[in-house]
Amino acid sequence: HIVVQGATCQCKFSVEPKTDKLMVKTHTKHYANDKDGSKKLIASDKDIGQTLKKNTFGKCKKQPAGSDYLPCLAQITKWSGIYEKIVLSNQGKLLLEDSKGTCPMGAPDCITITDHGQTAEVTKQNVENSKPEVLNEIFPAVDFEDLDNAVLMIENKA
Repeated sequence: HIVVQGATCQCKFSVEPKTDKLMVKTHTKHYANDKDGSKKLIASDKDIGQTLKKNTFGKCKKQPAGSDYLPCLAQITKWSGIYEKIVLSNQGKLLLEDSKGTCPMGAPDCITITDHGQTAEVTKQNVENSKPEVLNEIFPAVDFEDLDNAVLMIENKA
């Protein structure tokens, strides 16, 4: 899967371990897994620096301070394991769910993506392309004889 805004990241040097959400700040043009094209921006290798929602993974094992550890100040300097065949308008290449980030406090590839951020959404096209008997199993309370009303009912629940 390609990675989108809201993907969950984790650092292997986090004491707790805590996660943080990836924020796409390098463009406002390319979306995936978002039927309205307004929420799920595609992440790229240009999303570096302080590009996480909280910019922390809790306390950092690489920063001992007496009997405790200093707080993590997450800053991604580089991504590896990117998809090279597509280049976005920001000249970035796509991040994949197995891409890894490097932090100057940690080590190369210390930040992993634990969830790519995509979610399944039912659209009108999904319903129109499905067999009625399958739809009746998934949505037993919906009458698919009247497809237009069924599609409206499903879209309003999604």
